[in-house]
Amino acid sequence: MTLILASASPSRAAMLRSAGLDFSVQPARVDESEIKLALQAEGAPPSEAATALAELKAQRVSPSAGSDFIIGADQMLVCEGRWYDKPDTMQGARAHLQALRGKTHELVSAVVLARGGGIIWRHVDVARLTMRNFSDDFVDAYLAQAGEAVLSSVGAYQLEGLGVQLFSRIQGDFFTILGLPLLPLLDILRENRVLRA
Repeated sequence: MTLILASASPSRAAMLRSAGLDFSVQPARVDESEIKLALQAEGAPPSEAATALAELKAQRVSPSAGSDFIIGADQMLVCEGRWYDKPDTMQGARAHLQALRGKTHELVSAVVLARGGGIIWRHVDVARLTMRNFSDDFVDAYLAQAGEAVLSSVGAYQLEGLGVQLFSRIQGDFFTILGLPLLPLLDILRENRVLRA
């Protein structure tokens, strides 16, 4: 019985490795932006969009994986009704941070477990983060120091590093903020005897 992460996220893989899990990585090819646009046009809440994307990733990998367990995950950033995508450029990252500063945004993280082509478990968690009202000079200095690593994050920050300086208040689970509600996932893996109880 093998565990497969259907995600290219280095952060999610690092969390699983740090927790002592033995797994392989098989990223699923999914056009996330098209799916998000369709769901938003239908009026779907961000939690539904994050879950749908996590399920799609897991289901893309699961049919060819036999009895293996597949982890699919996705995260949405929402601020004042706007859904954010990962910035493509450093200028885009700067625009993200300027739009989010002084406001509270939500990180909606979904994780699913699939086996034999079907979803056997799903979980969604939400964290609320408030950015302080920093200056444009701070944004420029932050981006210069953090570098292009910010482009791998939907909010243009890594809370576990320099990005913590952007915030005045954080409410929610640390792993949810990083993009994978880890504790509930570990529980379901123990229930399915992938991990020792």
